[in-house]
Amino acid sequence: MEIYTIGFTQTGAAEFFGKLKRAGVRRLVDVRLNNRSQLAGFAKRDDLEYFLAEICGADYIHEPRLAPSQEILDAYKKGKGSWQQYEVRFLQLLADRRIEAAITRSLFEVPAVLLCSERTAEHCHRRLVLEYLNRHWGDVRAVHL
Repeated sequence: MEIYTIGFTQTGAAEFFGKLKRAGVRRLVDVRLNNRSQLAGFAKRDDLEYFLAEICGADYIHEPRLAPSQEILDAYKKGKGSWQQYEVRFLQLLADRRIEAAITRSLFEVPAVLLCSERTAEHCHRRLVLEYLNRHWGDVRAVHL
């Protein structure tokens, strides 16, 4: 099962939606904890849902179970914690939430993309989500747009 990931920081709308269209994405799964921030520009929840439908013919789903807790996010961002610490805490949160059972595979039955704000997946929880699901489901292949 191929699942895309994408971030929107330092990316214009034309580039962002162009990548989604070229990949044939039909569903965007928003894995941000805060999806209404004014800083998100075109990726603010209500705007994003509209643009996805109009530009890509894709639907929008916010899935907060795949987002870090505010505590974990604050410790990393505001507390200037290490990525390694963040990774351990976030993966434990996914295990505690048992997302491999809580999230249905049908969420990805159409070409789907996980969205977060980070420009690249290297230090982003969207990559960790797919690696976790692959360990449990065994057939997840991440494609980072």
